[in-house]
Amino acid sequence: MNIVPASDSSLLVVLGDAVSLDNHERVMSLFLALQRLNDPRMRNLHPAYASVLIDFDPLRMSHEEATTLVENLGGEGLGQRERPVNIVTIPVCYDLEFGPDLQHVAHHAKIPEREVIRLHSSATYRVHFLGFTPGFAYLGGLPEALHAPRLARPRKHVPAGTVAIAGSQAGVYPVDSPGGWQLIGRTPVRVFNPNTTRPALLGTGDLVKFSAIDRATFNATVQR
Repeated sequence: MNIVPASDSSLLVVLGDAVSLDNHERVMSLFLALQRLNDPRMRNLHPAYASVLIDFDPLRMSHEEATTLVENLGGEGLGQRERPVNIVTIPVCYDLEFGPDLQHVAHHAKIPEREVIRLHSSATYRVHFLGFTPGFAYLGGLPEALHAPRLARPRKHVPAGTVAIAGSQAGVYPVDSPGGWQLIGRTPVRVFNPNTTRPALLGTGDLVKFSAIDRATFNATVQR
């Protein structure tokens, strides 16, 4: 564990140097332990692939105090998480209109498009953290055969609900936005709705599965 100041009011706790399930479990253990403290001096917690960023009130807490707090928690051991894992299934239509990069991914992987769909929809993914835009979940667990580079030139507009991959990651664009990932499908489900009590469908630590659907099912179930 490496603890370093990130700004005048934040501390970065680095728990590893790779995207892995082990590092994710360590991140979640520390993240949940910090949450349970309910320390009013901490303003926000930001888990990532292998680190946790702690924002604190600099008028009430120093870097040294924050470091001691983290070290004491680390001394207790960062073992298994205590909350149950939430499993979310997201339907995806892999129609070429929705997934304009599906053919490119298949060509890059040297496999048929149907195999791309099978591999993508048969894997189990883990939400490592949320970022980029509200509700955008970075998913680890993409099958290695589907690892593909980001686009050389990002698109100016990616529709909400678009399912995409880049590198070893997968994700679903929660709102209309620019984006540089490979687009392979679209879900009829709204993964971000600011008008609900829980705006983001996915949360850090959730497990995600994708289920292939046809265009008719997509049209009949699309949420607007």
